[in-house]
Order: sequence, then structure tokens, then C-alpha cells
Amino acid sequence: MRNTAKLTTAVLAAGALAFGLTACGGSGKDSAGSADYSGPLIVAASPTPHAEILNFVNKNLAKKAGLDLQVKEFTDYITPNTATEDGSVGANYFQNQPYLDDFNKKRGTHIVPVVTVHLEPLGLYSHKVKKADALKSGATVAVPNDAVNEARALKLLAANKLITLKDGVGNEATPADITKNPKNLKFKEVEAAQTPRSLDDVDAAVVNGNYAISAGLKPAKDALVLESPKDNPYGNFLAVKKGNEKDPRVKKLAKLLTSPEVKKFIEDKYQGSVIPSF
Repeated sequence: MRNTAKLTTAVLAAGALAFGLTACGGSGKDSAGSADYSGPLIVAASPTPHAEILNFVNKNLAKKAGLDLQVKEFTDYITPNTATEDGSVGANYFQNQPYLDDFNKKRGTHIVPVVTVHLEPLGLYSHKVKKADALKSGATVAVPNDAVNEARALKLLAANKLITLKDGVGNEATPADITKNPKNLKFKEVEAAQTPRSLDDVDAAVVNGNYAISAGLKPAKDALVLESPKDNPYGNFLAVKKGNEKDPRVKKLAKLLTSPEVKKFIEDKYQGSVIPSF
């Protein structure tokens, strides 16, 4: 069953950590009631590639730019936004626009994008076949169980003619919107972070780029099919709570994240598995 709010023990632990972070990561208020942008900028991020990119910035660019940056890693897609909303962190870097739109709508949060940094192409992987068209009739495919990533996974399969979706279906597509399924594929909905682990239990799995890389997969090489970067709406961006876009620390970080140095780092390190969006 689809569940955008399903929390594992690990997520709860991450949430507890987020709420324990110092408030100086957000904007806060000083004694005069003005926004307080002193102290370090704490940014919540997925470990790969987001935290890796931020750590590159921290090690090589931040000091010269006068930015005190702290990176906090989270393995789920919920806590970074809730921590940004409550001010436990000053920003986050892990998500795309369709996911954020869905999250804000369902959670009542007020997170907004600042600058788009990169694209992680979604891919279909398998430990059992080497080509997508080799999937047998009745094969089981694991897909992320959050609304946006499940729809994105189904659209990837449709783009590669494994299924056909209803005309005009958007970012809330589910298996119920499949109109043609020539291989009679079965779908197993699992948490996005668990899709790589599911590969031993299913015939194939659609995996988000960051989780694929963390699991030792190389999207540009290992994916049976991979999203095209052309006109792709799923670029990952730096985000803040609405009202904090003018935080000078955030502005500095946004500039650094779209610098030639970061572009080269992404291209050299990820070899097409992560693609700069600037």
C-alpha cells in the first residue's frame, strides 16, 4: 500500500537527531525580533550524492567564501523537510519539485527551492536479467511507495514500452493507471530507500539515483533503462523554508553549489550517474 508518511525506526531516530540540532542552523529571531542569520548554516542532505557534494564545497570552497557550513546526513525523504520547516536545520538538499509539491500539500509545510544543482536519473535494475525486454511474463518489479517516485517509476517503464499509462496521467500515477501491460508485470511497493535491497527478492526494481549509488550500483552502466535528462523535471535543488531565501548564508551556498568547481566535481566523480543541471 502506498504510504508517503511511513516511518521506520531509522527515520524516527533521524527525526530525533534533527530536532536536537542547534537552532542556529535556521533563521530564528534575535532579541530585536529581526531574522538572525548568525552561526553556521546547517544543511540536511541525503548521504549520496548530496552530502558528498556539500562536503566538497565545505572542504574546498566554503572557507574562502566566508561560509560556515555544517552537513547533517539523513537516509529518509521526510525528516529533511520537517527539520527545515521547524528550524532545526537552515536548508536541505535532497529532493525535486514534484516531490516537494506533494510533500508541502500533504504535510502543510512551506519549503521552497533556491537553486537546482543536479539530476539523478532514475533507473531500472535487476540481478536476474541483463536487458529489460528479458523480463519474463509475470515478473515482479519493485517501485518506490511514495506518490511522486512511484509515478516517476511507472513513467520510466512506460517510456521504455514495458507498460502503457493513461493519457495525461501526472505525478500521482499508480499501477491502476496502467492500460497495457504486455508482460503482465506485478508491482511491489517498497520504501524508496529499500529498493536496492529488494533486488534479491524481485525480478527488477526501479531505484532512485542516490540510493543506487549508495548501494554500489553505477546508474550509467548498470541500469537496464535510465531516465533521459532532456526536459527532465526531477532536478535536485537546495531548499529552505519560505522566507529564508534571502539568508546570506543560503545565497553563498547557492552560488558555490552552481560553481565551475562543483560542476567538475560532479562530472569527474559520478561519470554520468549524476548530471549537473547548471
